[in-house]
Amino acid sequence: MADRPETTTVRDSAAQAVRDALSATDLEWDEPRDQVFTVTLPGTRKLQTPCQLQVGEHALAVHAFVARHVDENHEAVYRWLLERNLRMYAVAFAVDHNGDIYLDGRISLRAVDVDEVDRLLGSVLTYADESFNTILELGFATSIRKEWEWRKSRGEPTNNLEAFRGWLERDPG
Repeated sequence: MADRPETTTVRDSAAQAVRDALSATDLEWDEPRDQVFTVTLPGTRKLQTPCQLQVGEHALAVHAFVARHVDENHEAVYRWLLERNLRMYAVAFAVDHNGDIYLDGRISLRAVDVDEVDRLLGSVLTYADESFNTILELGFATSIRKEWEWRKSRGEPTNNLEAFRGWLERDPG
């Protein structure tokens, strides 16, 4: 069934708002297919968050990778994510069939404008960046500890593990 003219106009308007919002930033972005956008959001804890925006028939969908499948402590990680979902705007944490963690959301096409796209991307960036170290601490503690110990024993730099220094030095095992 072909799109109704009104639906096409709303979709085209939403897609143009996404283009305008992305063009107004210094972010790397692309439109690999019509009305499907990819953008890389720069962070401080999570250095890059790859994100896709897709203009659908009724909604603008956002899908952003946060972390790979956790190694351990699954119940605590998923509980923390679900509790965090209660306080979030426009997106929520989700887990795919591989167990990888994403931020996912949808907003009505009629609500899409440059400011709303900016708010949506700001939400994704904030939640991915603020949550990243906690996800790593809860879901990869054993791996982080092993890496810390290996680096310390060999005199290797631990710069990329500094965020975890407190609990690594406080709790030796």
